[in-house]
Amino acid sequence: MTEPAIAVEDLVVHRGNRQVLFGVSCAVPAGRVTGLLGPSGGGKTTLLRAIVGVQRIRSGTVTVLGRPAGDPALRTRIGYVTQAPSVYTDLSVRDNLRYFAALTSGADRIDQVLASVGLPDRAADRVDELSGGERARVSLACALIGGPPLLVLDEPTVGLDPVLRRDLWQLFHDLADAGSTLVVSSHVMDEAARCDRLLLLREGRLYADDTPAAILRQTGAEDLEGAFLRLASEQAPR
Repeated sequence: MTEPAIAVEDLVVHRGNRQVLFGVSCAVPAGRVTGLLGPSGGGKTTLLRAIVGVQRIRSGTVTVLGRPAGDPALRTRIGYVTQAPSVYTDLSVRDNLRYFAALTSGADRIDQVLASVGLPDRAADRVDELSGGERARVSLACALIGGPPLLVLDEPTVGLDPVLRRDLWQLFHDLADAGSTLVVSSHVMDEAARCDRLLLLREGRLYADDTPAAILRQTGAEDLEGAFLRLASEQAPR
């Protein structure tokens, strides 16, 4: 069998005096779009931070692209989009991309990436002149610029209009078809059906790690929101 792009084993995370993740184990297949779904405050961002290697963990292991999470060799192999856009607001959109391209050898991809996130007409504008949704798209563009094999996206479609959300999900699948692995978090359950595989997380516990079709079969629910509610109320956490 092909090795997973990400393997998480018995991950426990505390933040202060509060336990946030309770022995989470999951596997993220390579070359697929895996959705991390669940309500706000359920531990999704903490799990993504652990995958990227910027979260202190209490116990367990996280292996990413064959290496321990946080290994310096992974720095150019992971594109990470945080909930709050992580870009320089006093620079133009293009200058932000130029900066990140210099770090990742992606200078020849700037125009292509601008087009993929729908910002070619705003390339000369300073980021602080953009709307919140446009800033989020700049952050996504900066993550894409180096063509990393793994993209970790924390609620990348929040605040975007339906047309752009549709276009971005098509982009995510195009990237996966080209060999990239994507982990996309969301608390919007209608995005679950757009994923190849789902991790359902609630209150720091993983309730499912399977394909959308398999989860529907398992629960007998009519839709994925109903499946999540049934798993949360009737089953013990994984």
